[in-house]
Amino acid sequence: MDDGILARIMESSAPESLRDDELELNRFDLTKTRNPRPVRAWVRYADGSLRVDAMAIAWTERAVAIEWDVVGGKSHHAWVWGSAVESR
Repeated sequence: MDDGILARIMESSAPESLRDDELELNRFDLTKTRNPRPVRAWVRYADGSLRVDAMAIAWTERAVAIEWDVVGGKSHHAWVWGSAVESR
């Protein structure tokens, strides 16, 4: 997909984040960082999955909270499965 299509998808819809029951925060320790880490991650949108450059801001044993900028000065955030994330 070209960058223009990716930008339109991100502008027109919100990312899908893991639900609370999937995160199981009552079962897994939550780590928050003051120094976000650069990552690449697969994120689901209504129109499909996109790979984004993001910053990891929190994580558990199984999931990662990420933030990334989109066109127009907005930023998106979502919880994704840890297996969908790799360090940059």
